[in-house]
Amino acid sequence: MNFLKELGIKKENFGASTGLTWFKTKDSGVIDVISPTNGCYIAKVFQCSVSDYRKVAEISHNAFLNWRNIPAPKRGEIIRQVGQKLREFKEPLGRLVSYEMGKSIQEGHGEVQEMIDICDFAVGLSRQLYGFTMMSEREEHRIYDQYHPLGIVGIITAFNFPVAVWAWNSAIAAVCGNTNLWKPSSKTPLCAIAVQNILADVIKKNKLPEGLFSLVIGKGSSVGEQMLNDKKVPLISLTGSTSIGRHAAEIISKRFGKTILELGGNNAIIITPSADLKLAIPATVFGAVGTAGQRCTSTRRLIIHEKIFETVKQSLIKAYESLKIGDPLDKKNHVGPLIDKSAVKEFKHALGRVVEEGGKIIFGGEVLTGKSYKSECYVKPAIVEAENHYSIVQEETFAPILYLIKYNGDVSNAIKIQNDVVQGLSSSIFTNDLREAEEFLAHSGSDCGIANVNIGTSGAEIGGAFGGEKETGGGRESGSDSWKQYMRRQTNTINYGTKLPLAQGIKFEI
Repeated sequence: MNFLKELGIKKENFGASTGLTWFKTKDSGVIDVISPTNGCYIAKVFQCSVSDYRKVAEISHNAFLNWRNIPAPKRGEIIRQVGQKLREFKEPLGRLVSYEMGKSIQEGHGEVQEMIDICDFAVGLSRQLYGFTMMSEREEHRIYDQYHPLGIVGIITAFNFPVAVWAWNSAIAAVCGNTNLWKPSSKTPLCAIAVQNILADVIKKNKLPEGLFSLVIGKGSSVGEQMLNDKKVPLISLTGSTSIGRHAAEIISKRFGKTILELGGNNAIIITPSADLKLAIPATVFGAVGTAGQRCTSTRRLIIHEKIFETVKQSLIKAYESLKIGDPLDKKNHVGPLIDKSAVKEFKHALGRVVEEGGKIIFGGEVLTGKSYKSECYVKPAIVEAENHYSIVQEETFAPILYLIKYNGDVSNAIKIQNDVVQGLSSSIFTNDLREAEEFLAHSGSDCGIANVNIGTSGAEIGGAFGGEKETGGGRESGSDSWKQYMRRQTNTINYGTKLPLAQGIKFEI
């Protein structure tokens, strides 16, 4: 395929790079990459060794010692060039994202656009890494705070956004003066290799130190554990399951490292009697079936007032009947495959459990076969009538299953249902009642990191801070002032006088 060649993807690829240099290890395991779109073999990747990791980390640390001293606006210029390169490769990289991961081609190109957007954001940010000045109680004293780079930022990404999440972190971290060390999902390693190849042109052109953008593709049990325990990596941003995040947090906290954790989501949309269903229905469908339900912000639960429950249910069934499922590289299709056969197994298992607990499947749930589905990873998105207390509803199933949950009374009852899960990532309400909207956004309202009114749970813009609360992890990536997490804060007091007054009026004379 031409796009593979254009991105520098070969039949055999290596799993460790410091920007220009690729390590040639072949004896630490091999990943045979299979496309979920058609079940075809794409290429192989030789995983890196622990020894490779240590060398890469050392080179990345040495690069940091130089990079931190480059003025931030000049660091921003490098990220501007990265964004420009991504514009040049948007078509083939978006196609690879779709082919290797399985999301629709529109979403694949949209993901690369997110990379471009965060680069633009980071360029502007490079001139706004501001601190505050405070008034001192002491004469001829000034107090201010400033921010300094941390060092290596470790970025561990999941398969569902194989390039965008890296960009959210790396673009911001780089303008803040850090170097980046990326460990991508072993399910989508080719996307990471392609990005590394794209970056090489910028590194060469600007004669940048190797190690500014580094890559390690390896086993979590060896290379991953090495990264978690590495004191050379003061901050690790990890996207993954709650169980993986908990394990990582325990290890990193023991060495007093910092974390940004983007973990599980169990996102809900509340639909009240005053909702505009012309907005609510398409937002729900996109949130539930986009990326085949494999977004951390996918809509899992739909909390509907009993007065409009049947109307909403029938509207959803009609919308789901119109979905086109198939090859994600075909722009006519809405829904592509799940990432692999194990994801299909989890989909079927979750549906079995919800029926056992008393739920009712009212649409979909089948595994699709036949000439139109060239792999065993295609499923028909499911709609299920359920109750929020079911144990399977309390969990995150990374698949297109939408649970319909009925509420009665006022909106406070719906908010209680929404908040009654351990996850706290994204949430939405559809209402034309100002009081309901404000109650949803109030202190006693949604307990999620993202709370939307009259838009769905997925599709966040890069300008806002992205992340959640509770077992979602509590970290923030992307926009707003998320950049502060990639830096260490320092408070400075300057005495420009000739006396030494002490704070709080303390007298100490010698």
